[in-house]
Parts: sequence; structure tokens; C-alpha cells
Amino acid sequence: MKTALVIDDDPIVLTLLARTLEDAGWDVLKADAGDTGVALAIEHRPELIVTDLLMPRFNGYQVCRAIRSAQTYFPQPRIIVVSSSNYATDRANSIDAGADDFLLKPIKPVDLLHLLDIEGGTTFLRRSDLMGSKSAAPPDTAFFRHAIGSPPTVQFWGVRGSIATPGPSTLKCGGNTTCVEVRADGELIVFDAGTGIRNLGRKLAGEFKSQPIEVTILITHTHWDHIQGFPFFIPLYVPQNQIRIMGYEGSRIGLQSVLTSQMESPFFPVSMQQLPGYLKVQELKEMEFNIGKVKVTAAFMNHPGICVGYRLETSGGSIAFIPDNEPHSRLRMAPVTDSTQSHEVLAYAQKQDEKLIEFIRDCDVVIMDSQYDGVEYKSHIGWGHTCVDDAVALAVIANVKKLFLFHHDPDHDDAKVESMEEWARELAAIHGSKLQVDAAREGVKVVLNRATA
Repeated sequence: MKTALVIDDDPIVLTLLARTLEDAGWDVLKADAGDTGVALAIEHRPELIVTDLLMPRFNGYQVCRAIRSAQTYFPQPRIIVVSSSNYATDRANSIDAGADDFLLKPIKPVDLLHLLDIEGGTTFLRRSDLMGSKSAAPPDTAFFRHAIGSPPTVQFWGVRGSIATPGPSTLKCGGNTTCVEVRADGELIVFDAGTGIRNLGRKLAGEFKSQPIEVTILITHTHWDHIQGFPFFIPLYVPQNQIRIMGYEGSRIGLQSVLTSQMESPFFPVSMQQLPGYLKVQELKEMEFNIGKVKVTAAFMNHPGICVGYRLETSGGSIAFIPDNEPHSRLRMAPVTDSTQSHEVLAYAQKQDEKLIEFIRDCDVVIMDSQYDGVEYKSHIGWGHTCVDDAVALAVIANVKKLFLFHHDPDHDDAKVESMEEWARELAAIHGSKLQVDAAREGVKVVLNRATA
């Protein structure tokens, strides 16, 4: 006779499930707590375990993990999780924890027996139903594309660094973290997925309604202020949309793992696997590639972890996006005892900064990290960010046409950002440059038209 174990802290449900299995010819063990049930399972090794999900002290997830990790438990039993919770996340998490099936309370004996006897059914979710459910290829549909004849545009949706700062003191510049939209040459491209991407998604949903869209999201790096808004991007939840995420591998785990982990329970109620839209995460290897007719060049930035900046070449002009970077020369100015070493270090630093200058040279629009003023930077050396003085100097040397100060510090209110903007304009004038400088502000749209500029 086969042995089953039923674990449930509700005595009525425990009795019902036990009697159902006994009537079907099973020898049944009973436990009213998860930890007690695991001990019984390891001792008696039943072929079937039916466990409640929501139990004090030791819940159903813990039961599944404990059984699946028990090296002395072989062969492994079939585990069915039962719960009054009908959230898709709880079902998916049960499967991820090691369950084979999921049943919703109140449980009808016929449903349980049906689940044990044959495959299929509509009242439960099998592991195979949750794994590999996403389409292997994008849907065969005509996507919206930015009109090729229209001039490219850049629009700011999130301009803040580190953490979102909503409130009356940030109304003019905005409090959302990094997100910038580019429409150019038939492509809809998004720089980073900070909290600003939520409002972008709402705007796209209202603009195109049921019309499918194709979006490419370029991730500079996976610090939280650059990816936190991703789960709230509405186009992800529309089945006919195609979302492509591109970026470089992180220091410890890959790009897809980072994006997936922030959507796992208990951080978020919907997992990456449950998103209905077609989603492709592509880890980049090359530093030059194309998105349609838009040429993209990437360059590594001086910021903790793997961080890049992007430059787009469009029919209306060039756009460089450098939200996080600390100039090498400024960073290496800390005094050292060996003057020879100091000379060598500074020479190396200067050469690295020259690479950045060449990266943005003659660019029409540069969106650059300018988080600190000169005084603040002295207490933030090595944090991976630029002071406004260096941002202007780099842009002037590179013959940039338009500079947007970006990645505003969370402690900077509108008045502080505007004062830095004025100082940046004064610096450009002191350098004798025609550089135009603005502080990036949410909602601002820039039209690129090199032919008439």
C-alpha cells in the first residue's frame, strides 16, 4: 500500500484530505504543522505529500524546499500544495519551491483524486504549465515604428540619481530615477528603466492603445535606480508587444538574472516568467551594433561595477547618454608619496578621460552625470559620479553642441539644480564656448534636426 502524508493546520481540511486518500486505498500520515510534517516525511518517506501553503512556523514553501533538499529522501515524493490563495504568484512560487501541483481550496475530493489518477484537468496547475510557457519567437504582427520621415526626438522621463525623490521641492525638475526615451529612424529606444519608465509606459499605453509596439531598452548598468521601474512598465503586460532589453553582464550574475531576481517573491507579485508580452533579454558582447538604422556605440564608464555609456547616431544628429561616470583625472588627484608614481597615475588617468572625450566628440546632445557641485565632490571622491565643473569641461573640449546636466542628487531640490545649471552656463562662457547647457527636467522633449540646426 502506498503512503501519503497530509499536512494542514486546519483540522477540518486535514481530516477531509486524509479520508479522501484513505478511501482511495492510501495509508495516510497526518501532521498539523509544517515542521512536524517534514520530520514524518523523512522518517516514513511517503510517495505523496499534500501540504497547506499558509501555516505558521513552517509554511508550504519551506516544506517543499526541505523535502527537495533532503539528501536521504529518495526517491522523491510527489508534492501537492493546497491553498486558499488564488494568486498566480503563489502558484508559481509553489512550483519554484518544489511542488508538482497546486490545488485551490475548498478542495473537492474528486479534484484531488483526478489529479492523482490522470494528467490534465483545469482545477490545478502543473509544473509543466509554468515552465517554458513564453513564446520562443516574437509574435507575427506589424509593430508600431517611429515614422522614419519624422525628426528624431529625445524626451526625459526620469532625471534623478540614486533614489526617487517625489515632493514639492522637486516638482520643476522631477523626482523619478533614470529613464530617457528616444524615437529615431523607425525605432523606439529607451535608456535605462528607473522609476521614470512607469510614466513612459502609461504614455505609450494611452498613445497606441491596442496597437502593438516594439521597444528596445538599453541598460547602462543594473544599479537599482536604473532598473527599479522595469516591473511597472505597462507595455510588458500586453501580449502583442515586443520588448527587447540590451545591456552588459554584471559583476556576479548576468543581466537576465538581475532583472528576474528583482521580480521574484517576496519583492514583487509578478515574476518575469509570467509577463504576457514577448520579452527578450540580450547580453551584449560587442561595443558597436545597430538597432534598425540607428548605429549604437557603447563605452565603459568609470563607475562601480560594469557600467557603460551609449552613443546613438541618427538621421537628425547624435545622442550620448552617460548617466554615471567619474572622470579619472579628478579621481586620481589624491596625493601620493611617490612623485614618479603620481606622474604615471595622472598620465594614465588623463588618457582614460581622453577616450571619453573622443566618445562624445562633436555630439549634438550629451546627457551626462553632473550629480555634485565642486565642493560636494570633495566629500564624494570615489563614489562614481561627476561634478558639474568636469561635465562642462569635458563637453567643451569635445565640442558638444548641447549638454544636459543629469542624475541629479536626491538631496538637491529644484533651486539647487537651477543654481548648478546657471553655474554651468557661466563656466561654458568662461571657456569661450558656444555650448548650450540645461538641467534635465522630466517631460522636456528635444527635437534633433541636424539639417536645420
